Amino acid sequence: MFTGIIAATGTIQHMHNSGTDIRLQVSTGKLDMADVALGDSIATNGVCLTVVEFSPTHFSADVSAETIKRTGFAHYKNGLPVNLEKAMLPTSRFGGHIVSGHVDGVGKVKSIHDLGKAIEIWLDAPIELAKYIAEKGSITVDGVSLTVNEVNGSQFRLTLVPHTMQETIIGHYKVGTAVNLEVDVIARYLERLMLGNKAADPQTNDISLNFLAEHGYIK
Repeated sequence: MFTGIIAATGTIQHMHNSGTDIRLQVSTGKLDMADVALGDSIATNGVCLTVVEFSPTHFSADVSAETIKRTGFAHYKNGLPVNLEKAMLPTSRFGGHIVSGHVDGVGKVKSIHDLGKAIEIWLDAPIELAKYIAEKGSITVDGVSLTVNEVNGSQFRLTLVPHTMQETIIGHYKVGTAVNLEVDVIARYLERLMLGNKAADPQTNDISLNFLAEHGYIK
């Protein structure tokens, strides 16, 4: 589990694509690797990766076909900067929100505007994720825990302070940049719980207005 508070930015050094999966090597920048062991998890642009090899300055991990399909890794290249966070400890300060490192989909930067010393960014989420994004709720963007300040359909607005821009790769964003999105885990589980026993029915994939009316959630 992670918090979405980025510890360092690194750089993709090498990507070996076997055709079905990728072996990734990442330089870790200022990330403290002293307590890292084989099998540990490091969130890389919000994707939970398992360390299979490491040194004080880098780590390697395997990226599965499922992860490639769900995230921006299919388009990553050598030299790309990435956000890094080690898995949290039980004694860690919980500075962000609950982040699983399981990316739900890829969004896109629609606009960037200055707002005093801060900046405002509008992003476009995949349509199927829009229902999980709420004003003043939490969302993870490339591994960064952020607050949603406004929602308009499948688009949402973020406000970022200079520190976030300096300590993460968000300072490199441009209009059109693709980003990994993880919605709030509570929203995902809540939707599943509302289905009750119908969740076991393979024909039930979503909550419709008819479903809500039948079960007394709306009139």
